[in-house]
Amino acid sequence: MRHNSLSTLLTTGLAAATLMASGQVLAYGAGDFFTRVGVAKVEPKSDNGSLAGGAFTVDVQDKTDFAFTLGYRFHDKMGIELLAALPFEHDIALNGDNLASTKHLPPTLTLQYYPLGGTDARVQPYVGAGINYTFFSDEELAIGELELDDSWGAAAQVGIDLLIDENWALNAAAWYIDIDTDATINGAAAGTVEIDPLVVMAGLSYRF
Repeated sequence: MRHNSLSTLLTTGLAAATLMASGQVLAYGAGDFFTRVGVAKVEPKSDNGSLAGGAFTVDVQDKTDFAFTLGYRFHDKMGIELLAALPFEHDIALNGDNLASTKHLPPTLTLQYYPLGGTDARVQPYVGAGINYTFFSDEELAIGELELDDSWGAAAQVGIDLLIDENWALNAAAWYIDIDTDATINGAAAGTVEIDPLVVMAGLSYRF
């Protein structure tokens, strides 16, 4: 599922680039602030571990919602970007039954490299690496009380801007985020939930 989403993202981006009219567009460069806004799908990995000594297998469900980023280019080829979003609410299946849920906020800060930065190329790919902090809230469990600890983890990113004019671009991006949270059920330590999602986002980019 992850490979299909990433392949679709890149294929769509390249196809859109070939349809854009030829001509030069001023690319993003040093000193630019930008925002990216769109719809993001959070796809946790397929095996999220087990709880209560193996009594419950865990399956964290996918979720799609609004997301946005804020970024700054401190060099033609280098920048930083913060991924933010509305709280994502995930159903959690235990032994195949949806018995739990949680909300989380996953702000993710990445240092980015733009190989074509500072040029007038309409297609501007980039890669990034950084750190994530995930805040969990509103945990619910049908068979008791659930608590999930906040999480720190590494993050990696790949994306592409398809420039429309000096301010606007189409954008597609994907992040891999390391999210592991310790779970407590009815006050007792129950194990670790390994979410480790792929986040795929598509939308618009605007340069200020």
